[in-house]
Amino acid sequence: MSTKLRLTVMNFLQFFVWGAWMMTLGHYGFVEKQWNGAQFGLVFSTMGFASIIMPTLFGIIADKWKANYVYAILHLLFGTTMLFLPSINSPITFFWVLLIAMSFYMPTLGLTNSINFRVLKDDGKDPVVYFPPIRVWGTVGFIVAMWVTNFFTKDWGLGQSIKVSFVISAVMAFVLAVFSFLTLPVIKSDKSADKQQQTWVQKLGLEAFVLFKQKKMAVFFIFSLLLGAALQLTNAYGDSFLQDNNVFPKGELINNFSTIILSVSQISETLFILAIPFFLKRFGIKKVMTFSMLAWVLRFGLFGLADNSVLGFVLIIASCIVYGMAFDFFNISGALFVEKNTDKSIQSSAQGVFMLMTNGVGAVLGNIVAGQVIAKWFEDPVTLVKDWQGIWMVFAGYALVVAILFVIFFKYKHEREDLQQVTH
Repeated sequence: MSTKLRLTVMNFLQFFVWGAWMMTLGHYGFVEKQWNGAQFGLVFSTMGFASIIMPTLFGIIADKWKANYVYAILHLLFGTTMLFLPSINSPITFFWVLLIAMSFYMPTLGLTNSINFRVLKDDGKDPVVYFPPIRVWGTVGFIVAMWVTNFFTKDWGLGQSIKVSFVISAVMAFVLAVFSFLTLPVIKSDKSADKQQQTWVQKLGLEAFVLFKQKKMAVFFIFSLLLGAALQLTNAYGDSFLQDNNVFPKGELINNFSTIILSVSQISETLFILAIPFFLKRFGIKKVMTFSMLAWVLRFGLFGLADNSVLGFVLIIASCIVYGMAFDFFNISGALFVEKNTDKSIQSSAQGVFMLMTNGVGAVLGNIVAGQVIAKWFEDPVTLVKDWQGIWMVFAGYALVVAILFVIFFKYKHEREDLQQVTH
């Protein structure tokens, strides 16, 4: 098996095990388990909590031992934990078990990239050239997993409970663990003197927090947090919306193919990635990030306008297409901004702070606050029927306010020559 094929399979399975359950989690909690927004909002924050410290800790372990072994063991632990979820009836217990599972899974996202780069370099291949066409198969894996789950859980398919999604994810995590043990090259720790001389503060990336003393970086990280609060909301609530029988009748197109419809968002991601170099060179980082925030307004707003009609279906598809710009434009241009405005010695740590603010602190606060807001103002306390139009419009209003404040307070001059080498 060639190096490219092994890495392609690894990336495909890495995101398959995530896509198998993530997009249907909201419907499982709100509909099958009948938990309310306040109870289940905390569940959506598990990925954020797990992203705050676990990737750093397991990254250190991987540096000290064998990265592919750590990667495989984490997937074994993740899969084992996921098998407990179908039998849990308490939302609090569900939260803690899923948090444990995500504490094992979230570190593998970073390890996937590390393994990709290390294996390609050891094989004499330039990661800049070979990595993008390999990584895109991760998005394909996420999409395929959504389709598989849709088949297993819909009446037109096998008609099983959505809890089967946790089992599908666990089984594929076990497959990935075995695949990693048997086929990936052993990636040993780096014994270089430089790494041996690093302090624990440096290894944990804490020295990058000095960037908050710079007004420009502090403002950027604050807006990363504010936008991070919105990043996972449609992933958390999108499928619940499309499967709500009060909005889209059961058995009809939108309700019946909800997960497949939402997969258009991931397909859109793969296409908008290709457009990023053009937009960055032409408009600059600030405008591209502003485009992203305005795209979030459209993402939420189009959902808010959608109903069970032909026009409603068109609006949902449009929202899914816009998602590619909303998600990719901020994450990639934001990472580029961090790279170009930090000292070389702390660039990796600075990227870690960026991820911490978006996927960690921002995601946690966003999911918790969103759950509370939905439970208090947009959910009937008895029937648990939700005012989805109100929910999506509040989210859209929030994104619009963040975009306006970003334009006013974030100062960054576009230097076209700095971006001549931007590629993906």
